[in-house]
Order: sequence, then structure tokens, then C-alpha cells
Amino acid sequence: MKNLERIFLLVLISFLHSPVIQAKAPILTSHTYTSKRITTHYWEAGPANGPLMIFVHGWPEIGLAWRAQMEALASEGWRCIAPDLRGFGNSSVPTAKGAYAIKEIVNDMVELHSHLGGQRAIWVGHDWGSPVVSSLVAHYPKMSRGVVLVSVPYLPNGWALLNLIPFVDRKLYPASKYPDGQWDYWRFYLTHFDQAVSDMDTDVPATLASIFTKGNPSSVGKLSPSAMVTAKGGRYGAAHRAPAAKPDPALWPGADFDVLVAAFRKTGFRPCDSYYLNDAANISFAKTAINGGKLSLPVLYINDVYEPFSNINVSKIGDPMRKACPDLTVTDQPSGHWVTLERKAELTRSIRSWIKLKHLK
Repeated sequence: MKNLERIFLLVLISFLHSPVIQAKAPILTSHTYTSKRITTHYWEAGPANGPLMIFVHGWPEIGLAWRAQMEALASEGWRCIAPDLRGFGNSSVPTAKGAYAIKEIVNDMVELHSHLGGQRAIWVGHDWGSPVVSSLVAHYPKMSRGVVLVSVPYLPNGWALLNLIPFVDRKLYPASKYPDGQWDYWRFYLTHFDQAVSDMDTDVPATLASIFTKGNPSSVGKLSPSAMVTAKGGRYGAAHRAPAAKPDPALWPGADFDVLVAAFRKTGFRPCDSYYLNDAANISFAKTAINGGKLSLPVLYINDVYEPFSNINVSKIGDPMRKACPDLTVTDQPSGHWVTLERKAELTRSIRSWIKLKHLK
């Protein structure tokens, strides 16, 4: 009998220490901070006294896009924060296009950082979040211990269409036919903004489902559909609406996708599309960075190799970042643009390995 009791106790101890029991993810909690300028909603996970890591989403996302990385790193003791940027989710939605210049968004993050206690943070940005966090660190280096840029490299002279065109591969995109190369979709915002917004707003779930898709290895080295938006008469051509599509649950879990849809039904796409309308202001802001925009702290760049826009392996778009970031680490991910969703665990491992390499915790 004693042997049976001993066996039962050992089995119970083993069960209680199994990964299934121990790996319960930290709960993300919702918070709102309001200053004289702006209201910022943010998600939080992890111990309040843990080292700070702030995740900044891009277009067209919300802070919840970082759930997987936040849950994993919060369980390791990090205090993880993911704000909804202005114009997104439950944060303020200004009406003026100038309200979406990078300087304004950086100032939002400065205020949020102070609200969180002002501890030097690791800043992680994807898509438009990457220019936001790199600009923030370029202007306020003492607010950071390191920065992670995902999918969009750092341009010290400002994230703007004017500064991207020189890096277009003219063998793939002849200037006579594709003057803006793969960035033609950006030009369409500048020339047909109301239509671009209307086409996306017509069917919000379908628009989001059509945008968030996995990368395709066969797309590397081929023309990007984004180069033909103007020629088609818009992202969706004559239909002026996204085709019916089901969201990929491997990217957005069902419940989170529902939150995303609800957020864009509330705000529409006009605020987030307005991020593309502030080139001159963004270039001017970049000129005021400390030390000419050089980032001397550790920088990790996550390069998604199926990305048609800014894969630094097949374009010179990464050259300014290499010159401006002397402590740069580059990691490739076999993914499309939505690497934060497509390669959730792999991205977390890359961040974790870099933190260990650079002794940032």
C-alpha cells in the first residue's frame, strides 16, 4: 500500500510540474492613460516591477497583435506593454491628417513611457511601429536600452515615400512603368485618399482578412501587387471592395480577430491611412534627431524574407540602417510581412536570444 501511495504521489508531482500545467499564459489586462494631448489605450502583461518592454504595432493592427510575444516574455519576468497607437483601437482618433505625423506619435509614446514610470525600455516596433520606435530612440536615446525593428528598416532621413524610391530595384520595376516601384500603393493614398479609405471601409472584415495573409516563398524576386494599385484603379480595382475572405486563425485567433474587426468598425480606415500623408513633416522631424540620427545602442532587425516591400537581402533599403546602427544584429525569418503573427514563437526566440547576447536583462 505504501508503494502505491508513493507512486501516486510521484505521478501527482510530475503532473503538477508538467508543461501543460506550468505554461499557463499571463493574462493581458486593459488600461487607458489620458494626458492633455491624447488618450492611449494599452495592454499589459507581466510583473509591474519587471524590466520594461514596449511593443508598438503598425498598419492596420492594434496592440493585441503582440499577444503571443507579450505572453511568452511576460512569463519570463518582463513587464510587457502594447499600446493602441492614435487612430487605432481604443486610443484617441484625431481628425486632422497632420495629427498622424511620426513626431506626434513619438510624443504619445514619450508620455506613455513617463506614465509607466520612465524606466529604460526595450522598444519593439513592426511596420509603421518600426519608424515610430526608431525615431523615438533617435530623439530620446536615454529612454531605451535597445530597439527591435520588425519588417521595416530604419531610415535616418525619415520614413517617407520620397526617401524610399531611390532604393527601388529598377531591373524589376523600370521607372518608365513603375515610377514608385513596390511603393505605388503609398502614391495612391496621396492621389486618391478618399477612394482608398472608402474601398477599405465597405467591408471591414473582408478587408482585414484579405490583408492578413501568410507570405509566399514564390513571391521573392517577382512584381509585388502593391506596384500596380494605381494601374488597377485601387487596391481592389473596379470592385471597390475587398473580396470575400475568411481570416486565417493561425495568424489572428478568432476572438482576437473579432476585437480587431470591432476596432476598425469603430474608427474606420481613415485614421490609420492618414499615416501615409505626412512625408514632409516626417522628414523635418528626422532632421532634428540627436547625433544625426545615429543609433548607438543595440539594434535587432527582423528581416522577413518573403516581404515584397523591404526585404534587405534583395534591396539596398537596409544600407542606411547599417550605417546608422553600429551595433546592429540582423535575423532572417521565412515569413511574409506579418511575421509577428506568422512566426509568433520564432520571433519571440529571436528577441530572447538577442537580449541574452547583448546582456539587456
